Amino acid sequence: MFSGLGKYAPCGIFTKGHFALFSLTILSIVVALKYSINKSKEEIYIIIKRITIVMCILEVIKIIYSMSVNSLHDVETYLPLYYCSMLLYAGLLSSFGKGKVKKVGDVFLMTGSVIGGIVFIIYPSTSLPRYPAFHILSIHSFLYHGIMVYLGLLLNSARYIELKKEDIKYFASLVGMLCIIALIVNNIFRK
Repeated sequence: MFSGLGKYAPCGIFTKGHFALFSLTILSIVVALKYSINKSKEEIYIIIKRITIVMCILEVIKIIYSMSVNSLHDVETYLPLYYCSMLLYAGLLSSFGKGKVKKVGDVFLMTGSVIGGIVFIIYPSTSLPRYPAFHILSIHSFLYHGIMVYLGLLLNSARYIELKKEDIKYFASLVGMLCIIALIVNNIFRK
């Protein structure tokens, strides 16, 4: 459960372990939606805020764990600068932002979050090819991406905001900003 990279055989993709985590994640999303689908917008706002805080704490713990158990030479791989990391930033913007800043977070949670979460759950290319199914990092990955899907479906079903075609600029601004930051970090650490 807490072993270092390479200590045990990785689970792999489309294996029994993958299907077990996949099924557990889908079941958890369905149950969570069942108990929250009829919440008011104010209650959903509180759900977003609480989940964001918990996920940020879990991300910090994951980074500290990964750096202590695995190599420190790939520091850039531990930084949350991946597409799915935008859940953290979008959640913070949605929870603590105002006006257009809040809308950037809301739009990403309702669009990119769902897509990113679904793609990972189906094809978990960052955890299961490296770790056993019931490893802390594999479980964290499925929890994290399951929450991406859950929040996106919850916000869409509640019509948390009214999405319009022109809202793509809010989505693109978050994705573009993170891409620029990731490019800068990659250039610094790849030298």
